[in-house]
Amino acid sequence: MKYFIKTFGCQMNVADSERISGWYQQKGWQEAGEVSEADEVIINSCSVRQSAENRVYGLVNNLSKLKRKPKIILTGCMLRLPKRVLIKKLPAVDEFRPIKDFYSGFPLRKDKNHAWIPISNGCNNFCTYCVVPYARGKEISRPLEEIVCEVEELVNRGYKEITLLGQNVNSYGKDLKNFQFSIDNFHSIPQLLNFQTKYETPFAILLEVLHQIEGVGKISFITSNPWDLNDEIIEAISLPKIDRNLHLPVQSGDDEILKKMNRKYTKKKYLDLVKKIKKKIPEIKISTDIIVGFPGETEEQFMESVKLAKKVGFDKAYIAIYSPREGTAAFKLKDNISFREKKKRWKILDELINHNRTF
Repeated sequence: MKYFIKTFGCQMNVADSERISGWYQQKGWQEAGEVSEADEVIINSCSVRQSAENRVYGLVNNLSKLKRKPKIILTGCMLRLPKRVLIKKLPAVDEFRPIKDFYSGFPLRKDKNHAWIPISNGCNNFCTYCVVPYARGKEISRPLEEIVCEVEELVNRGYKEITLLGQNVNSYGKDLKNFQFSIDNFHSIPQLLNFQTKYETPFAILLEVLHQIEGVGKISFITSNPWDLNDEIIEAISLPKIDRNLHLPVQSGDDEILKKMNRKYTKKKYLDLVKKIKKKIPEIKISTDIIVGFPGETEEQFMESVKLAKKVGFDKAYIAIYSPREGTAAFKLKDNISFREKKKRWKILDELINHNRTF
């Protein structure tokens, strides 16, 4: 029996698909080289923007027309929608299966040097434009020991680089009761035999512990929200093995828009944080996410984002045109910016940040 996985969306979905693949391999299945060869096709969906969902609709439609139609399984973030809605919109799908059903599988990674490692799943922040809390539920952190043992096992298999994944890595471990580093849990790892942490913040402790493991060459992580990136985390990021590329989503440079987005900082606080990070780690490169055309965003408010981008000097930006998502708080707001205007604003920021052109 053969399976084929089609992944849409972020790096977390990529990591989830590696676990799906491992789950099938444990059952004795083989991965199909082409979708037409598969007995089952698993679609790991994204629901961040409507365009992502539209690609799923198109794929399901194409699969349903194959001469030898495979069993179609939908998983991922689109399962935030009620099953009756999914059945109506996707009648050709044979099964709707939560991503957690596949977590018992050990990840099957094709890259033999770099590994994606989820450290938490879900989000508690409820930014008004975002479906993630509805799609993935509340934040649940993996135990520290489990993550460390996975990294140690990967190092033994020759992996040199790891990327830690979470909707907000800074809040890692805050949901774990009585979180603490205990040397007794790591007696099998020689580098940790005499290790003592100086931090109290769980994510800072995690970075420090992983930094101790011999054989790990580089540690990256995404995503990091600005409002709880504290001094301990900044100090931990300064450790030699930690990637000097920091992704720090700002979303907007205007305080009123940030408030409407339920982002827990102001423009000044974001700029002060960037200044503090650059002072501690002068070689740091900061990338970001920015949304243009959020409901009610005026030309003047958009220009605040432009001004902020010039002040920070982002190394890269992932700029998104606002897309109303049913079920979010922002969906109730009037989407009153034309697509033409959104595209114009997108182009201005893209050329400013990603192509170094001034306005």
